[in-house]
Amino acid sequence: MASSGDYTFAVSSASAKLSELAVGIGPFVVGPAVERKIGTSAFAEMAINATEWRSAEWGKAKGLYNDVFASVEEMDAALDTLAKKLASSNPEAMQMLKNVFWKGTDHWETLLYERAEMSGTLVLSEFTVNAINSFKQKA
Repeated sequence: MASSGDYTFAVSSASAKLSELAVGIGPFVVGPAVERKIGTSAFAEMAINATEWRSAEWGKAKGLYNDVFASVEEMDAALDTLAKKLASSNPEAMQMLKNVFWKGTDHWETLLYERAEMSGTLVLSEFTVNAINSFKQKA
């Protein structure tokens, strides 16, 4: 996966999942960014079905990726082209556009601490310790 700000690229072989629930926690810290990108419904689908990998096509359909390419070289070329376009854009307009894209996230500084606390509490639970130890034994 490659990204230029809020525009995200992937190769067709890319896959994604949120596996936190499988070990007894939840995707609390990464959740706000993922949910912002793909919406609540798709985020819930990924978080609840924690062992299922999502294809690049699924990611594009849900807004996780804006473009999917057949090869890394094609993706890199597209990213380079986009970066050059953005670099030649009015910086003030780009900053204003970024502010529009990220509207409603000004509470994230406290939200991320709250979410980290949730994860920290759960990671110490007996359920999570047992789940992590089970994964270690499989490895």
